[in-house]
Parts: sequence; structure tokens; C-alpha cells
Amino acid sequence: MTNDTLTPRALVGIIANPASGKDIRRVVAHATTFDNQSKIGLMRCALVGMAAAGVADVLIMPDVQRLGERTLDGLRYSGDVVPRAGLLEMPVTDQASDSERAAELLRAAGAGCIVVLGGDGTARAVSKGAGEVPLLAVSTGTNNVLPSFVEGTVAGLAAGAVATGRVPLEQAALRSKWLELWINGAPVDRALVDAVTLVGAFVGSRAVWRVGDLRQVVVTRADPATIGLSAIAGVLRPTAPDEPLGVALTLDAAAERRARVAVGPGLVREVGIAALHTLEIGERVPLGAERPLVVALDGERERVLYAGDSGELLLRADGPWLVDAPRTLRALAAQGFFER
Repeated sequence: MTNDTLTPRALVGIIANPASGKDIRRVVAHATTFDNQSKIGLMRCALVGMAAAGVADVLIMPDVQRLGERTLDGLRYSGDVVPRAGLLEMPVTDQASDSERAAELLRAAGAGCIVVLGGDGTARAVSKGAGEVPLLAVSTGTNNVLPSFVEGTVAGLAAGAVATGRVPLEQAALRSKWLELWINGAPVDRALVDAVTLVGAFVGSRAVWRVGDLRQVVVTRADPATIGLSAIAGVLRPTAPDEPLGVALTLDAAAERRARVAVGPGLVREVGIAALHTLEIGERVPLGAERPLVVALDGERERVLYAGDSGELLLRADGPWLVDAPRTLRALAAQGFFER
């Protein structure tokens, strides 16, 4: 069923990464799997929440696991009130570029919010194409510093409140810091949470878990209550998402200063800290001289620096708008939206 009675009308996008929550850290650590049926259930709940918030239309990224089709098929005869929903028209390559391309199409279509199901890497890919469209990142991945564990109906209500303008963006969302990767004098990529360097030229499985290979860790936010590489900074110098600072660490296995860190689910390791430096917005961090050197962005190996390559990271404050679902719903409640 569709909901055409509530105003104003709005478009919301959904980008669900079918590969999130299934990487190699299920083998090398104790990460749990977020299966496809759980994602489908979350998306169905989100559609119900969006309809209640007044969303008229939803566009969903297609994927090789057919998550979008299966979501809509399960609602076809349920009797639930949901927005008009369909799939984006785009090729499916089963690569991270699908998420970026879907975000570009949703931005062009006038989406007022994009719900992202995945981990830090998925949110990063979507941010490349989303521009100024706010993102509501729901955790279904392994590294989940930026995405939150949000129930689907709540996520749908919050996304709808933002997309319809019922809650102003400044009340609902926080503008994220980010790290811009420069190689040989040109910007080439980004990280929303952390960028690290590690020795070697192997990209392979993409995920990073061997701390002995790490040389630098640079973060936009850091919390000791998270897991992942940003937690290395988090146990030493916690940095809030809205604090206009970043943290850069130089690691050395022989350093006297030591830290024990949960670098993955069920994976606590000790690292040596050679140096710690807080970064101002606009400050650049040169990447080490060792070559070859892999640069991992938001937990995934992405780039390799070879002999003759130069690299640096620039801390910026103009990243994507990230919707805070609990704060958004509190603002809706303060308006009396839920009262009848």
C-alpha cells in the first residue's frame, strides 16, 4: 500500500551493502555475521517508518543478492502502509562503486536523505556520491564507528523527518570531519573515520587486522568504547565527532609506550606508540617514507604508495551530514508530531 495522505512529499534513498558484515574478520577474529534476511527485515521496518513520517517515494539500490526486490516482495501483500518504492536503474557490478553510483543517482533525483546499511567502508563509499544529501548510517558491518545500531522503524522515521523538512538538518544531523588523501600532489580518496598506513603492497582481502604491519594511524574521531583501528587513538586521546580536532599516531613495535586495543571483534592486541599528535582542521600529515606502503581507508586497504610516490592526509570539516536518529525523534516529539 502507498501513503499519499501525509504532506509534505519527499524522496528517500536506501543503499544496502550485501557484503557488509561478512568479511575475513569472521575467520581471523570473532565477528558475527549480519545476514541478508536481517537486512531485508530492517529495510521493511524502515519503509513503514518512512511512510509514517510522510515520505511519498523511496528508491533502493539494486544488488546481486536482490535485497531490494526481496524487501518489496515481502511487503506486497502485507497490508502495511509504505511509500511508493522501486529500484534505481543502474548496472550492478558488486563493487563498492555501486554504492557511490547509487548515491549520485539519488542526489540527482532530489533525495532528502539516504539510509545506508553497512559499516564504515559503506558509509565512506556513499559519501563520495551523496554530496550534500544527509546520510543515516545504520550498522550492519564489522567496523561500525560511524554507523549506529538503530532499529529499522526508528531509522525510517528519522530519515523521513529529515527528508520532509519536519526536523531542520541542523537539529537532526552533525557535519562529519573527514580525511582527504593526497598522492603526488593531487587529492585521490577519502576516509571518514580513520586512515592508516602499513608496510607492503598487498591489498587482497582489504580488511586490516595485523597490527604488526601498521606504521601510522590518523583519525577524525576516537572512542575507547569502539573497536577497529580508530580505537588505538581512542584509548589514548578520545576525540568526539563534534570536536574540531583529529589525532595522528606513529606506531613502532619497539616503542616503550604501549597500549592494548580491541582492533577487531574478540581481537585485543598490544601496539607500540612512538608519537601522538593532535591535528587542527586544515592540517596535513605526511605519510611515512617506507615503500611500498599500503593506505587503508576506514578499515579497508585501498591504495599503494610505491617508490617515488609522495602521500599526505588533510583533515577537513566539510564532510557528509550524518543524521542522529534518537536526536531527530526527540525533536519530532517536542513538536507534538506523535500526538493525535
